[in-house]
Amino acid sequence: MEQSTPRSKSKYRQVIQELEVRVSQGVYQAGDRLPSIRQLSEQLAVSKNTVIRAYQELEAAQKIEAHPRSGYRVAERTQTSSGTPPEPDFVDLLSISRKVLQHTLNSNLLPMGSAHPNTHFPAITSLYAEIGRQSRYQTQQPSHYLLPPGDEQLRKQLVSVNQWLGISAFPHEILITHGAQQGISMALQALTRPGDTVVIDSPCYFGNLLLLESLGLKAVEIPASPLTGMDLNQLALALKQWPVAAILINPSYNNPTGSVMPAAARQQLLTLTQDIPIIEDDVFGDLGYGDRPPSIYSLDDSQRVIYCNSLSKTLDSRLRIGWLLAGRYQSQIEKRLLADNMGSLNLMQSAVAEFLKTGKYRAHLRKVQRYYQRNQRQFCQALTAALDSYPWLLGRYHLYQPDGGFLCWLSLPEHTDSDQLYQQARAAGISLLPGSMFCTQKQYRHCLRLSYAAFEDTPDWQQGIAALAAIIASHLQPSSSESTGFS
Repeated sequence: MEQSTPRSKSKYRQVIQELEVRVSQGVYQAGDRLPSIRQLSEQLAVSKNTVIRAYQELEAAQKIEAHPRSGYRVAERTQTSSGTPPEPDFVDLLSISRKVLQHTLNSNLLPMGSAHPNTHFPAITSLYAEIGRQSRYQTQQPSHYLLPPGDEQLRKQLVSVNQWLGISAFPHEILITHGAQQGISMALQALTRPGDTVVIDSPCYFGNLLLLESLGLKAVEIPASPLTGMDLNQLALALKQWPVAAILINPSYNNPTGSVMPAAARQQLLTLTQDIPIIEDDVFGDLGYGDRPPSIYSLDDSQRVIYCNSLSKTLDSRLRIGWLLAGRYQSQIEKRLLADNMGSLNLMQSAVAEFLKTGKYRAHLRKVQRYYQRNQRQFCQALTAALDSYPWLLGRYHLYQPDGGFLCWLSLPEHTDSDQLYQQARAAGISLLPGSMFCTQKQYRHCLRLSYAAFEDTPDWQQGIAALAAIIASHLQPSSSESTGFS
């Protein structure tokens, strides 16, 4: 398999997207034979290894099938693109989430489940020095509330941050929030009422599921590919069947799978949903290893997309500095922000504004992007080697390796109980998150979300990876009478 450089990653993704466009346009239909590796390599002017990687990823996502002596064919309609999507239902995830999250805070566990960024960078030291300076300065100032839309200097600096993401915005359009989570919450409250139905991609970040639960909203889970995100055929069926108040989607380096919705699919999403409001969760958007598609917000010409982002994944989650661009809903959400907390964190906002003025943030982003890409390569190679050391695991799992962020998604045979794996891993000193936290119907109980943000090539990590592989192997070890084929 070719090395995971930004260039090769981008090329195999481009091959995947080109094939998916051809399928969506009917060039290739279910059961049709796809070009050979050599033919497609010549057609698209890419290496054979790039085509092989693209075909492997599409096969793992069950979008194509390998046939002996006849190459690859488009898969017949799969469960994710046929039939009907699940009916709207209320979310009940608080109890399990609270228990799991309490355990992930244990500093004695190897942090393989945390979605917090690595903070061991010089820019973070500079940031906290600035927080110290601002704290001393503010002791000399009269006490006051920092009212929405937030610190003026911070909003001016975030104009540049948005520009790096291909988003044009004026300072007065930016609303500062207590992390992206508050921004999403404010958006949901402005757009919905208890009992309304919200479309989400599935699997879905558990924090967004908890928001739906707390607001008394129903969720329609639209299956999403770990490669390309939400299944728009299933979305179309859902929109025909049920009244939908809003769509909440995480299209770039999705949490938990790392999927990236292609540009053409983003445009198709806007066309398909007509005037339904869309909330775009883009907290990992600045952590791509190469180019990424434009944000849904930047493609929208009707101001119905609410864009939510934060500095929690790029700097430090403890800052709780987020922002949103609310389009036509700005006045409604600004009023809610004022009523919700009567003000924001004066100290953090002014300190972050001063830090962004130094220009260190842009250089920090480039550094962490390279760091997480290297971590991903080393972590995934180590985990794959550890899993493959057990013969009965060969070909029975797929480790999705995204083009950005610091999370990856491990899919195991469907009879796997990841809740049990989570318990066993915790007992062995390893933190991870079971797939059951990212859905409402236990449909991802055979999956694990893993993080390589804090990975280091040290004995502790190598032993931890080996221990996790041993736990998975023991869980899936067949009896003497069972087949070792993929299930």
